[in-house]
Amino acid sequence: MSNTANRFLQSMIAAACVALASSSHAAELTRDNGSPVGDNQNSQTAGPNGPVLLQDSHLIEKLQRFDRERIPERVVHARGTGAFGEFVPSADISDLTTAKVFTPGTKTPVFVRFSTVMGYRGSPEQARDPRGFAVKFYTEQGNWDLVGINLPIFFIRDAIKFPDFVHANKPSAVTGVQDANLAFDFFAHAPEATSMLTRLYSIEGMPDSYRNMDGYGVHAFKFVNADGKYTYVKFHWKSAQGMHGLRPKDIPGSIGADWNLMTNDLYGALKAGNAPKWDLYIQVLKPSELDAFDFNPLDDTKVWTGVPERKIGTLTLNRVPDNYFESTEESAFAPSRMVPGIEPSEDRMLQGRMFSYADTQMYRLGANFNQLPINRPRVPVTNNNQDGAMNFGDRKGEVNYEPSALNELAQNPRYKSVQTPLAGTTQQAAIRKTLNFRQAGEYYRMLPAQERQDLVTALSGDLNHVTNDANKYAMLSYFYKADADYGTRLARATHADLTRVKSLADKLVEN
Repeated sequence: MSNTANRFLQSMIAAACVALASSSHAAELTRDNGSPVGDNQNSQTAGPNGPVLLQDSHLIEKLQRFDRERIPERVVHARGTGAFGEFVPSADISDLTTAKVFTPGTKTPVFVRFSTVMGYRGSPEQARDPRGFAVKFYTEQGNWDLVGINLPIFFIRDAIKFPDFVHANKPSAVTGVQDANLAFDFFAHAPEATSMLTRLYSIEGMPDSYRNMDGYGVHAFKFVNADGKYTYVKFHWKSAQGMHGLRPKDIPGSIGADWNLMTNDLYGALKAGNAPKWDLYIQVLKPSELDAFDFNPLDDTKVWTGVPERKIGTLTLNRVPDNYFESTEESAFAPSRMVPGIEPSEDRMLQGRMFSYADTQMYRLGANFNQLPINRPRVPVTNNNQDGAMNFGDRKGEVNYEPSALNELAQNPRYKSVQTPLAGTTQQAAIRKTLNFRQAGEYYRMLPAQERQDLVTALSGDLNHVTNDANKYAMLSYFYKADADYGTRLARATHADLTRVKSLADKLVEN
């Protein structure tokens, strides 16, 4: 090599070394214990043609971790999309609640997880399915989870039916394929689902974007003020983008074009700086007003008709998570995560969710799921809960009990649960004033003509797959009882005997 070429090569090597040193904030590849990895491309072997060595701890660790990348999938709401943002209150409601998340002038960081209910991880997002709308508020009093959906009501009113509802609507235990026969076999025996089914098969039930749908807490909750007085409250997230849904004729093309349409739409908007917003509205009832209705306001299959809404704040999403698994997949929501000033109502479905959701997260993520960064409160956690898998709560000292004179933990009597009057005996009976059909008819009649027709088209499409005659006619009688025009159109669209539908509907009692 000539002297000139040699000097050129040496200068190139020197420049490369300088560039490497200066560039690099490049992170060094390490193992889980932090030790550097020397070769991530070749396993250790016994000679050039020998077997791979068990002592190659980097190889073993890498395969072990790969084999354990999946955690149990959520039974419901498995397909999810998350985003970070903030909540800003806009009204002083200290007369209603001591919850500091509503203090004017505060900003509370939030994490929101949108989801479909019945689909598996990776399933098409454009499905005839409710959409989860779960909000985790990292408040200065601890975390508050408002766990809801995009519709104001639910299918059933008692949590004892929830496993059966999910089993009937999930894929068949034999074929692994969803089956309308199974779903409507359940709904034929659950007339309280008539209103929810009507909404689900409407345009509102098939949003074209997570940004273009409303959200609801669904259940009644309690607000408790500084005087210990409580009111019942319902929450409604109203989309600032407006509500837009897909008509039945547009759904096949939407699914074929992009299985991930709703995630891509939300993340595309966030990356473009188009931050979506929702205004939070509440409805409020005094305890003395509950009996003024001819339905039970604590029944989650009912909307509170005639009760005005009041805007109290705005939610803005502004950031895509850096890591899907550590945020969206490991996020854990539970209605039991409340803060002082917010308590559960006696809604039977909510009471069941209070236990079930937190228990689900302990199964999926372990007893210490609240210590994961996405779930960790932004305030100190001080209690005597200890140990368990993956505990890194950093509890110190040998006093792991209370009360104690050695390490006293202060308690705040202001935050005791509110006293609610009780009457009667223990029982196992349905609620009074079920009124299963009227609100479905009211909703149907308020829809524009085209949306009524689209509802009939969408719902009859699934009813036409029902082969059990008794179940088909039971469903048609429910919809006819809700509204005669509604039931008549569905009977014609499903080639049913309208006289038989009317006869069955006449036997149904609204009470």
